[in-house]
Amino acid sequence: MSLIRWNHPKSHPEDSRYLLPALSTMRGEFDRLFDRLIAEPWSMTGSMLSSSEAVWMPSLDVSDTGKEIAVRVELPGVDPKDVEVSITGTHLVISGDKTEESEGRNESRYHMERRFGAFRRIIELPGAVDAKKAVAEHAHGVLTIRVPRTEEARPTQVEVKPSKEAASTARTVKVGAK
Repeated sequence: MSLIRWNHPKSHPEDSRYLLPALSTMRGEFDRLFDRLIAEPWSMTGSMLSSSEAVWMPSLDVSDTGKEIAVRVELPGVDPKDVEVSITGTHLVISGDKTEESEGRNESRYHMERRFGAFRRIIELPGAVDAKKAVAEHAHGVLTIRVPRTEEARPTQVEVKPSKEAASTARTVKVGAK
């Protein structure tokens, strides 16, 4: 095998007519790949699924008030009876299925951004929770799950007091005194 030395296109202008279009095409492909990655980061899987075939994952917010953990999940178009919520140890599991309306299945689609299919989200809950007192409510396309913390897991405020030793060594300074 012999190696062929690559010369910069400017050194041999007659060779650049073949090299530059190939580099331009490759750069365009990379630009499209990165644009797609930024626009839809979760649709880029090992099989490079198209946006209409991508897995649908509902967005969620998790907040901690100290007394309870609140999880809000966006589930527009999902019937509450198609959603399952379970707690195992410190894991909250939300799963379900978003079904497509049957009336529009025969029409050909030019572009589709709405997602359909099964989903499953697993959230690790911080600290010990009382799973038996958990409450889940669905209103206006948002599922809200409230899981109270156990008494032992609730944060306790501790008052910080100055020590007696620090108080005895403190000096009083008069402003404007000479």
